[in-house]
Amino acid sequence: MKFVSNAGQERVIDLLRRNLPPGSQLDLVSQSYSLFAYAEVLADAANVANTRLIAPPESADMALLGTPADRSSRNRLQVPWLAKQFAHWVGEKAEVRLAMGSIPQAALVTRDAHGIPQQALLGSFSFSTDGLGITPGNPLSLIQAAESPAEAQMLSQWFDSQWASLQGKPDAKATLIAQLKELSSHRDPTSIYALILHHLFANNGEGMDEDRIVKSATGIRNTVVWKKLYKFQRDGVVGAIDKLDRFGGCIIADSVGLGKTFEALAVIKYHELRNDRVLVLCPKRLRDNWTLYKANDRRNILATDRFNYDVLNHTDLSRDGGLSGDIDLANVNWGNYDLVVIDESHNFRNKATNKGKETRYDRLMRKIIREGVKTRVLMLSATPVNNRLADLRNQIAFVTEGDDTALFDHGIASIHSTTTRAQKAFNRWLELPEASKTPTALMEMLGFDYFALLDHLTIARSRRHIEKYYGIAETGRFPDRLTPINIKADVDRAGEFQPIKQINLEIRRLHLASYAPLKYVKPDKQAAYDAKYNMEIRGGESFFRQADREESLIHLIRVNLLKRMESAVSSFALTLGRQLRDVNSTLSRIDAHEREFEEIDIADVDVDDPAFESLLVGRKIKVLMSDVDLVRWRQDLTEDRNRLATLLAAANQVSAKRDDKLNRLRDLIADKCKNPTNPGNKKLIVFTAFADTASYLYDELAGWAKAELGLECALVTGTGGNRTTLPGLRKDLTSILTSFSPRSKERPAELATDGTLDLLIATDCISEGQNLQDCDWLVNYDIHWNPVRIIQRFGRIDRIGSVNQSIQLVNFWPNMELEEYINLEQRVSGRMVLLDISATGEENIIEQQSGNAMNDLEYRRKQLLKLQDSVIDIEDLSSGVSITDLTLTDFRIDIAEYEKAHPGKLDALPMGACTVTTSQDTDIPPGIVFCLRAEGVAAEKAIDPSYPLAPHYLVHVGDDGEVLLPYTQAKRILDRLKRLSLGRDLPDASAYARHEKSTRSGEDMRAAQKQLSAAVSSIVGKGEERAVASLFSKGGTHAMKGEFAGSNDFEVVAYMVVLPQ
Repeated sequence: MKFVSNAGQERVIDLLRRNLPPGSQLDLVSQSYSLFAYAEVLADAANVANTRLIAPPESADMALLGTPADRSSRNRLQVPWLAKQFAHWVGEKAEVRLAMGSIPQAALVTRDAHGIPQQALLGSFSFSTDGLGITPGNPLSLIQAAESPAEAQMLSQWFDSQWASLQGKPDAKATLIAQLKELSSHRDPTSIYALILHHLFANNGEGMDEDRIVKSATGIRNTVVWKKLYKFQRDGVVGAIDKLDRFGGCIIADSVGLGKTFEALAVIKYHELRNDRVLVLCPKRLRDNWTLYKANDRRNILATDRFNYDVLNHTDLSRDGGLSGDIDLANVNWGNYDLVVIDESHNFRNKATNKGKETRYDRLMRKIIREGVKTRVLMLSATPVNNRLADLRNQIAFVTEGDDTALFDHGIASIHSTTTRAQKAFNRWLELPEASKTPTALMEMLGFDYFALLDHLTIARSRRHIEKYYGIAETGRFPDRLTPINIKADVDRAGEFQPIKQINLEIRRLHLASYAPLKYVKPDKQAAYDAKYNMEIRGGESFFRQADREESLIHLIRVNLLKRMESAVSSFALTLGRQLRDVNSTLSRIDAHEREFEEIDIADVDVDDPAFESLLVGRKIKVLMSDVDLVRWRQDLTEDRNRLATLLAAANQVSAKRDDKLNRLRDLIADKCKNPTNPGNKKLIVFTAFADTASYLYDELAGWAKAELGLECALVTGTGGNRTTLPGLRKDLTSILTSFSPRSKERPAELATDGTLDLLIATDCISEGQNLQDCDWLVNYDIHWNPVRIIQRFGRIDRIGSVNQSIQLVNFWPNMELEEYINLEQRVSGRMVLLDISATGEENIIEQQSGNAMNDLEYRRKQLLKLQDSVIDIEDLSSGVSITDLTLTDFRIDIAEYEKAHPGKLDALPMGACTVTTSQDTDIPPGIVFCLRAEGVAAEKAIDPSYPLAPHYLVHVGDDGEVLLPYTQAKRILDRLKRLSLGRDLPDASAYARHEKSTRSGEDMRAAQKQLSAAVSSIVGKGEERAVASLFSKGGTHAMKGEFAGSNDFEVVAYMVVLPQ
């Protein structure tokens, strides 16, 4: 006997090949039977007349796919073809018996055509590439080979005795063939999609198993609110509860009309069933929404769930005492809440403290979140991730209790630096040429830590997302959106009132001197006022001048005047009258020689615009009359008085009969009643930004609509002045809205006697959080300059569960070109210097046309142009990327559900499993989607340390070898995989037939290998192409240790071949 080194010229494979002439026989006992070992003897195996194989027991792993050393062979993507060849060879030529236990060493005997042993080997090898000496093996392996026919005969007798001692199981051969055929079987797209998700999420403890998260013992599934949820809403609740448990907080950012309130109620009920105490913080205008669901009220469809949460207004956090509903604010135990739900959470802006005064934000953080018991925070907001990506930072701080490193263990080293880098990347993206400014480019520039930050803490689905991935079988279809009706009305039918352009010039000439006393302080006194009233920011680095605040206030009042002119001439007249009274009052005080003048409080200024909120800093300003240039001030006040009086007189001339806009609305309502869009539906909502306009419309239309059209009407303004033509109906918001939309509000039958409203005139107090989808027409009587507000208004009727086939949006525009209209604000506001106190908590002095990024003129111009032609979704407003592009929650839920329905199936699928399908979507080009896993050195040396899915990488490569979506676009690739897999639970026989024809049954995979090479190259970067060139070479790589090394660094987990339709 001689020792075989199994290297160089003394390899097992060499001895085997030399002893397999035509007609030879082969005996083999081995613990493993690798496809790639068979591939090496494939040509010689054809010479074998028959073979006897002793394989390990059924329960043992035969390592058919080899070892890590065979990764380059697996990456040739020929496994299905090899498995078929091996199975055929076993079926034709082999007898198979199974060992009783593990096989400690291998034996190999070759015989000639007469059965005489020619060679025999025995030792620590196996039928694998390292066992045959093709890839490096264990240097301590001891292998002996016969040096004479006598020694070969002796070893062959040992094999014969082993063979004889094993009972021949008739199914042993079938078992081996079945395992091989499993590797070559055709697979359905759904299972490959699930397998990819399984590797991405399940192995990281990130599964979203509903039974685990919503512990059935709480009884949540038996509640009314849970049973009312659609599948996508239940998934959202499961995801939110998971994030609340894991991170302490969650932001539900589903689009308008998808039912965020009910999702939040289910989360609240889950916590209440665990005896947690819950607080809901909401804007005052939405308070009735929340209090109804906890009331013992017949209109409360969730009454039997007996909710017991507390409800406070956002503004209550600024109060030290008094009542909020039935809650005594002086005695609230702020630190005793286990869960805080913040509705419209984007409204919480970290306003700078004024001389040590605690803000609402500070109090919420200190008293509710940090003090007392551990508090989880659920936030609701439909505001997308738009131009200010850093806006999320402030809301995340509620979750982390202000700890910037709270998510360190989840791949986010610093929340502040993550959001700051994302904003800088977005700003760079904005400067790109228009052709390059694509969502794909932005996603690549943003960085994965921002992606991971959103993914960890947000639940965000769009309407299109629901339709695409959940279907409409359960929810019913969304109503069709008809092309908007655009009406350009004049102000005065008599033609005597000046055009809006002329009015705008007059507005610009107003000094509005009564609102800016500091402007008239004598120069030598200015320093003293600066020292007293300027606000220190950035720790003293700079100051926000009170005089600049006054100037900004004046600009905003001018804008407000223009908006009220555009809304209704009657509202314009009311504002002019109030401002005229302010001017006269100031002049009277000057004439009376009062010692000091107290600046008019902004609360007394006639505004309906949240833009004024950014000026609510500082205290009331007191100015000594002796410090003021009274001559100049009186001159400007007098000029204001004369100009205001002239404008007011002209406005008062326009009566309701001459009001063209009002009369056009009256004609519209009448025509809608005569020609309903949906049979029998006469309902219509009229939205306006101003309570004065709403009251004017009600006064002029309610009586007429009831007398002429038989329509009952109601007015809702949020200021306590609700009215209705139904004599017995209560005037509270809930009663009015339930009578207007009884079906969507699920009004009890016994309340049907309240009557039904068909015409609702409202301000933006109901533009959020209301289900009014019984109605099918919505009129914007004035165009809000923030496009989000318009979409939120339309979201009242554009909702799931609508019985209407189609819905109609009507927009009233000023009778001028849109471009000119939008530019009015720029001219009327001038250059404003504002303290930008946004949701980032940053204090930035900015000089631009407006302090709100959503009011960017170019941005609004594009969006308002869109709104003339179609109804758009909030996520479409983004000039960049929607928050729905950045979260993976749905995929986690998909894999949890698949594994629940198919337990153990994914564990049985082999590494490198694939499927072949066709694309029916034009936006999914043919090619291959790879899921790769970095191994060894590559896994240790992360390609991008902030990449959230490492060590897994998804890449979509086109048929031409071009990378269609790189690994940085993981969310979009998963979206494509999901769409390619929906409803495809069986293999696509036609697609497989085409693929096998083009690849010679999987033998010729050169095209796919090139695509894999492109995928790897796109991950490691162009600088690694030298290493990638060795991707398919056996036995090693050209890369130095520590570099990315192509084949040895990436395992193909699974892939999906996409053929053209």
